[in-house]
Amino acid sequence: MFTGIIEAIGSIKATNINSQGARIDIAVGKLDMGDVKLGDSIATNGICLTVVDFDCHSFSADVSTETLKRTGFASYQVGQRVNLEKAMLPTTRFGGHIVSGHVDAVSEIISVAPSGNSVEYWLSMSEEIAPYIAEKGSITIDGVSLTVNSITDSSFRLTIVPHTAEETIIMQYQAGTKVNIEVDVMARYIERLLTTKHNAGAPSGVTHELLASSGFIK
Repeated sequence: MFTGIIEAIGSIKATNINSQGARIDIAVGKLDMGDVKLGDSIATNGICLTVVDFDCHSFSADVSTETLKRTGFASYQVGQRVNLEKAMLPTTRFGGHIVSGHVDAVSEIISVAPSGNSVEYWLSMSEEIAPYIAEKGSITIDGVSLTVNSITDSSFRLTIVPHTAEETIIMQYQAGTKVNIEVDVMARYIERLLTTKHNAGAPSGVTHELLASSGFIK
């Protein structure tokens, strides 16, 4: 489990992609590896990876073919910068939102434009993930917990403040950049609750009015 608050910017050190998946080595930059153990999870551009080898400067992880298909990892190059976050602890301040590290889709940056002291990014939104994205709701972009500020039928807008831009890889985004997206996990569970056959016709206490008043739908 993660919070979407990036701890460091790392980079791809080496990749070995084959028909069975991939082994990747990641330089961790300023990420503190002092408390990391084999088997720990480190979110890398929003993808939960299991540490299979490490030292104070880097770690290695195996990537499945499923992950290669559903994320941008297959196109990552040596030297490419990535957002890093270690799994949260029970004592961690919860600064972002609940992030599982399971990518739902890959989106594309449509446009980038300054807006006061911030920068506005418009991103593509496929039909697959559109139902789970709500204005003023939470979304994870390359592992970063962000707020959706506006939506259309096929896109959504993010407004990035200077601190977030400086502490993540967002400043390198431009039109055409592909990013990993994880929708708010609560939206997934609500959909499951409302559509499960077992619950069909049974009073659940979840109503359209409740979802609207809680900000899940408009």
